[in-house]
Amino acid sequence: MSTDASAEPEKFPNFGDSETPYEDKIRWVLTQNLKPTYLKIHNDSHKHAHHAPMRDSVSQETHFRLEIVSEAFEGKRLPMRHRLVYQMFSKEMNAEGGIHAMQLLTLTPKEWEERQGKK
Repeated sequence: MSTDASAEPEKFPNFGDSETPYEDKIRWVLTQNLKPTYLKIHNDSHKHAHHAPMRDSVSQETHFRLEIVSEAFEGKRLPMRHRLVYQMFSKEMNAEGGIHAMQLLTLTPKEWEERQGKK
């Protein structure tokens, strides 16, 4: 799902040989579609591996915390920003052994600057 209909995304790479295929795919998809000025991906799966629903999971990558700063979020309220990101990964979130949870921080560059100034 591109925010710019005229943009042709690069050919989708194969992450099968990676030790972190979901993390790599998240980075690639967000970079291609949102052109973030800042992107930080926290793979928190290890913190949830002991939870009962995760014990039988075939994936070692189930929980992510994402910090995304993008102009694509301009004029969009928080629910729409989150929906935009979740739609990009609906297949992975609905797959058996796929992504179980994504915690999102979605900001515009201006919001990011304001937040940084308060620290």
